[in-house]
Parts: sequence; C-alpha cells; structure tokens
Amino acid sequence: MERIILAAPRGFCAGVAYAIEVVSLALKIHGAPLYVRHAIVHNEWVVKSFEEQGVVFVEDIADIPSGGVVVYSAHGVAPEIRRQSKERNLTIIDATCPLVTKVHNEAKHYAAKGYFMVYIGHRGHVEAEGTMGEAPDRMVLVETPAEAERLELPHYDKLAVLTQTTLSVGEVRETMEVLERRFPHLHRPAKEDICYATTNRQSAIHELARECDLVLIVGSTTSSNSNRLREVAEALGTESHLLLTPDQVRPEWKTDYRRIGISSGASTPEQLVEDVIGELLSGRNDVPIDVLETVKEDVTFKPSRDLISLAMAR
Repeated sequence: MERIILAAPRGFCAGVAYAIEVVSLALKIHGAPLYVRHAIVHNEWVVKSFEEQGVVFVEDIADIPSGGVVVYSAHGVAPEIRRQSKERNLTIIDATCPLVTKVHNEAKHYAAKGYFMVYIGHRGHVEAEGTMGEAPDRMVLVETPAEAERLELPHYDKLAVLTQTTLSVGEVRETMEVLERRFPHLHRPAKEDICYATTNRQSAIHELARECDLVLIVGSTTSSNSNRLREVAEALGTESHLLLTPDQVRPEWKTDYRRIGISSGASTPEQLVEDVIGELLSGRNDVPIDVLETVKEDVTFKPSRDLISLAMAR
C-alpha cells in the first residue's frame, strides 16, 4: 500500500445530521425511554449509541405506550403511521429529512391533481413505503430498467414519476429513459428527487475509482446510499467492498493494493472511517493520506426553534 485517498464529500449528509440532532434534543426534553419509529438512520453504530442513552427503536406504533413520545426517523412515514400515532395520543417529533419530505409533498400534489405515479425505488425500503403511503392507490413501484420495460399501466391522462432519494444516479437515468420512451406524457418534478448528498458522493466515487485499484466504502449493509457507492465504484471496473468496522479489513488489502480509496455512506460517522484507516495503517507512518475533493457542501437543516428552546430550558 503506497497511498490512501479519501473522498470528499463523504459521510454524514445534512439530513442525517439533522435527524441525529432532533433525537438528541428530544432526549433532553423528554428523557428516557424515548421511542423512535424505525432506525433513526441506517447505521448500527449510531443506533447502538442512542440505545445506550435510553432510546427504544420500534417498527410498530402499537409498541409505544399510549400517551408517549415518538420520533419519526429520517426516512419519513406514511400517513397511516401518523394516524396510528394520533390514535394512541402520542407526542410526535418529526426527524424526516426535508428532502424526503419534498418527495412526499410531490406525491400529495400529484395525487390531488389526479395523476397516477410511477415510483422508482427499492421494494421494502422504509423511505419507499413512506412515500408510497401518501397515495397507495395511485402509485406503482419499479426497481430496474427491466421492470420499467415490463410495466403495464391502464391508461391515465396524467402520469408522473417520483424517485427514492438515495438511489444510484446512473440506475435512475436508465430507468427514467425507459419510462419516458414508453410513456411520453410522463411528468417529472421541477427538481431532481435524488438528494444532493447522494449525487455528490457518487460523483466523488467516479473520481476516486479512476485513481485507485481498491475502493472501500465504510457504511452499513442496510444503508441504501452506502450500497450504491460500492456499486458505482464496481461498475467503473474498480474492486470495491462495503465494511462497517475495522475488524472487517482484510490482510491482503494492506499488501496487494497500491492506492486505496475510501469513502463513506451518508449515515456513517467519521469515527468509523478513522477506525478503518487506523487498521489499514496498523502502525505504519510511511503511507500518505490524500483528500480528493470534488465539491464543497454547505447544506444544513436546523431543527425547529420550539424544539431547541425546549431543550435549552432543560
């Protein structure tokens, strides 16, 4: 190993930082136990850290005591989840990423205007379930270009397309091309649904993969955007692996590769990246670490003033 190259940007996006801050504020206000519907972000390290502080993660609203407090995760929830929360008289704190909320609002807008929608996303992903829940009778999911080719729709005068925020830019482009060819009257939102952080991190991987003979993505296997980063590097012909902890570093990575590129998913704490680098170096001080910066990010999302004021009062 001659060199380690770090991608920039990498790691936490504004939506993840926002969700983590919201849970931290909610803990100050309400104390433990604090219930969060679904993992706040898709990273086991972050989830475990909150569990140690008394946060309880649940999938079913029925598992939260009536009259309790619920935080919605960064991935958003369907209206049915909100209905169940009100039914149980829960205090709701919403940590949904504003960029996911944007797609929910688009779904509501199109449904109100009489559109039928095609949603490009991954089946079973909590973000997809939340968005599709906004108009379950007016939306169908497609996951791949091949599925888009096979898609059969009854005739609709108004047809629109929405996208999960964490998908591969290239994969969405291919699927979109198929849909637009097959359904020429398909309407697209004015702004792209794939979030800025997903796009920026995938663009950085394009540059990193050209410079390196091995690309490591630090992130969880449950993280959609982390998986997409590994796939992007692999599609460019560079060997790539997804790992979360330093004990997953393989001995041959230290000896058989000259230039190792490292990035991390949008829900990955920087400490995990540092731990992986520490294991790769394992006492060596002759390996330079360079940063390959492709774009500067300055996006931030702030919790509500009321939430911050309540936390400060405690």
